[in-house]
Amino acid sequence: MLFPIIMAGGSGSRLWPLSRERFPKQFLTLSNDNYSMLQATVKRLDGLDISPPVLICNEEHRFLAAEQMRVMGYDTSNIILEPVGRNTAPAIALAALRLCEKGDDPVLLVLAADHVIRNSDAFQLAVRDAYDIALKGKLVTFGIVPDRPETGYGYIQKGEALCGGGVTVKRFVEKPDLETANKYVQSGEFLWNSGMFMFRAKRYLEELQKHAPNVLSCCMRALNGGADDLHFTRVDEHEFNSCPSISIDYAVMEKTDHAAMVALNAGWNDVGSWSALWDIAEKDSEGNACKGDVLANNTSGSYIHATSRLVATVGVRDLIVIDTKDALLVAHKSEVQSVKTIVEKLRASNRNESVSHREVYRPWGIYDCIDAGERYQVKRIMVNPGAKLSVQMHHHRAEHWIVVSGTAKVTNGEKTYLVTENQSTYIPVGQIHALENPGVIPLELIEVQSGSYLGEDDIVRFEDRYGRS
Repeated sequence: MLFPIIMAGGSGSRLWPLSRERFPKQFLTLSNDNYSMLQATVKRLDGLDISPPVLICNEEHRFLAAEQMRVMGYDTSNIILEPVGRNTAPAIALAALRLCEKGDDPVLLVLAADHVIRNSDAFQLAVRDAYDIALKGKLVTFGIVPDRPETGYGYIQKGEALCGGGVTVKRFVEKPDLETANKYVQSGEFLWNSGMFMFRAKRYLEELQKHAPNVLSCCMRALNGGADDLHFTRVDEHEFNSCPSISIDYAVMEKTDHAAMVALNAGWNDVGSWSALWDIAEKDSEGNACKGDVLANNTSGSYIHATSRLVATVGVRDLIVIDTKDALLVAHKSEVQSVKTIVEKLRASNRNESVSHREVYRPWGIYDCIDAGERYQVKRIMVNPGAKLSVQMHHHRAEHWIVVSGTAKVTNGEKTYLVTENQSTYIPVGQIHALENPGVIPLELIEVQSGSYLGEDDIVRFEDRYGRS
C-alpha cells in the first residue's frame, strides 16, 4: 500500500491576481473539471492501492485544505501544519516521522499539490514501476520526458538501467541556458526534474540523518513538541522555525548513492506561470483560452479569465488578461515571469491585494467586502448550515446585520434570538456577540460596520469552535 504525501504549501505568486497569499494556486480551480489543483492531485490517485493522503500545508490554509479534502471524501485528520515554510526536505521529514510513530515503514509517494498531469493512466503506470524500485531501498524520483528545451526546469541525467525498470541517477543539474537545454534534449540522456518522489519512510530518514542531520533533528523536536488540534497536527513553532530551509534535492537526492529515476510521459506541467496555463488550456480557432464572460474580437493567442464581469478584447494578440473583483492584470505572454515582481511591489507597499481576495474564506463560510469608506465598511456574509462565528467583541466598531436569506441565531450581550429574512439587528461597540446558522440552508446577510477602526485585527475572541485564538 502507498501512503501519498501531498505538499500544499506553495504561494503561487506568478499566478497573481487569482493566486494570493491566503488563497494560493493549489486551492484554485484553473481547469474545466471543477476540481482545484489539490483535488485533482487527489483524484488522479483513484485506482491505486493507497491509504488516505497526508497533506502538508501552511497553518494559514488549514481550513481551506480540510474542506477541499472533505469534499473529496477523505478524513481531514491527516493534515500537518507548517507554521512557516521551510521547503520540501523538512516537510517530507515531518510526514515520514509521523507515519513511522507506530513502528511501520510505509512506502511514501510524495506529490506536489499544484501540478497538472493530463494522462492519469500513464502516471499510475509510472507509480507502479517506482513502487517496485522503492521496495528495494532506492529513493526514486520521477523524471519528465521533455518535449522541448526548457530553461525553467532542473534536469536529471540517466545512469545505468535497473532490473525491472527505471535507471539510476547519474547527476542532477541546475536550470540550464537555452543552448545547454538544447543539448540535453537532443542527447536523450536528460529528463526534467518533476519534484515528485517515492521511497520508504525510514530510508528517507536514514539518508536525511546522513546528509542533513540538523534538518532531521529540528523536525523531530518540532513534532515531539507539537500537538493534535481538532483535525490538524501542529508542530512546535520555535523548533520548526530553527530548521534550515532546504529542498529534498539539495538535502538528500543530489548526495545519496541510492537515487533512482522512473520516466514519466503523462502530459505533466507545473503551471508555474500564466503562459504555462495557456499551454495546457483548451483553445478556440484563434488560439485563445477564455474562461468566464469573455468577448474576444480580432484577438489571438491570448489567455483571458473573467471572474465576475464581462471582459472584452479587441485587436490584441499574445496577451494575458486576468480580471478579479479587486485587481486586473494585463501582461504579454513573454513577460509573465515578471508578475512576481508586481506581487513584491504590492507587499512592499503593504497592499492587501497581495494577501487576499475581496472574497475571504473562513471555516464558517465566506465574506465579501462590497464597499468601504473612511468610517464604514459593507460586507456580504454567507454562513454555512450549522456553522457559527466566534463569540467576540470589537473595541472600535459597531455592526448592523440585515438577513437576506436563511435564519440567523444571534447572541447580543445577554440575549439570544432569531433574525429571519428582511429583519435586522444592531451590535453596539464593545458588546459581546455571536452569529450562528441553525438552519439547513446557507445564511446570507449584509453587515454594515461603522466606527473609527475597521481592521480585522479588532476582534477579541472569547470562544471559538475552530480553535482560533
